[in-house]
Amino acid sequence: MRRFLAVLLCAGLWAQPVLASDIGAYTAQEEIMQEEGSQEGANEPAQENTEEGEEDTGEAESSGIDVSAPSAILMEASTGQVIYEKDPDSVRPPASVTKVMTLLLIFDALEEGKITLEEEVTTSEYAASMGGSQVFLEPGEVQTVDTMIKCISVASANDACVAMAEHICGDEGEFVAQMNARAKGLGMENTNFVNCNGLDTDGHVTTARDIALMSRELILKHPEIRDYCMIWMENITHTTRKGTSEFGLTNTNKLIRQYEYATGLKTGSTSLAKFCLSATAEKNGMEMIAVIMAAEDSKARVRDATALLNYGFGKCKVYREDVPPETGLVPVRRSVEKKIHTKQEAPFSYVDVTGADFSDIERKVTMEKKIEAPVKEGDKVGEAIYSLGGEEIGRMDIVAAEPAEKITYKSAWKDVIEKILL
Repeated sequence: MRRFLAVLLCAGLWAQPVLASDIGAYTAQEEIMQEEGSQEGANEPAQENTEEGEEDTGEAESSGIDVSAPSAILMEASTGQVIYEKDPDSVRPPASVTKVMTLLLIFDALEEGKITLEEEVTTSEYAASMGGSQVFLEPGEVQTVDTMIKCISVASANDACVAMAEHICGDEGEFVAQMNARAKGLGMENTNFVNCNGLDTDGHVTTARDIALMSRELILKHPEIRDYCMIWMENITHTTRKGTSEFGLTNTNKLIRQYEYATGLKTGSTSLAKFCLSATAEKNGMEMIAVIMAAEDSKARVRDATALLNYGFGKCKVYREDVPPETGLVPVRRSVEKKIHTKQEAPFSYVDVTGADFSDIERKVTMEKKIEAPVKEGDKVGEAIYSLGGEEIGRMDIVAAEPAEKITYKSAWKDVIEKILL
């Protein structure tokens, strides 16, 4: 009997490291306490900010994907086409996935020349007072914009978010106003930001669909975000009145180590939001965005995101024009130029999930019957209509490639004289 118990004990000890590695050595509670949006009271029962009577779209059942989270969406990045959705418009707290918008505004400011990566940011007492996940910036501590971005995208630092918000806009309130304005411009109809870091606050809500929209804008407009959110571990240096010390950053997004096609993007968890994730991944030139909200634990959100990404890569095929086809000249009435060059506004792209043959795609250009001057460059003058199997799959605007001035008496007489002389 003793020998039998000893064998069992040895077997249990041998199996233990395997189980630990399988879950990444992180329990749900540990991740809540270390991750970006964690707060005091994280052990309190989670509450979902959803409306009674809302139903799933039915997509979840028809696709055959097993997504346990109550709200999710899968979007193809280049086209913005939704491949899968499950209650995607239910309003919920997003936790630190909020920081996708914070990062978007930071990179916008960099692009506009308002800030540079090398310039220094001073931490205020208010910024240093943030709870939850942080890098323990001290009042008066100075870090570069580049380091602050790393702290936000890798370690999901709440203190770094507020420091950057104050640096760009003077105070967090103005920065949050710009976050909401940016959200409105992206068509994020069910989003309201109250802070820049995602700590649970009344009225701070968004949806899976809106998260996908701001994630798409960030990765398409500022692809350099990958240089930050794909960092697994890195050290930063604190230099304060107490001296100099090293602080280690570890990425909160375990997917970048567990999924070979992962490119980012942002995790989030609080007692109210539960476990959220905006996951981006690229395979064979196709990029997907999978958003998970209110998953029960960290493993569930990774499992759900992985299932969605695998479904997207396995199911989808993208048709993409390298350059738009030429559209030629169009006549312009009462114009000095008589005819102007036109162009398709952008290359057409389309995502198919049916296995269709793209060689059957047809394109038909229709121009407006009467185009009258004045015409500005970029004015719409027609449409290119794309169809597949007899069904329309998309339209692209045809625009003026050059302006056309309205004819005047002087230009008319000049035209008459030229004709006479010829």
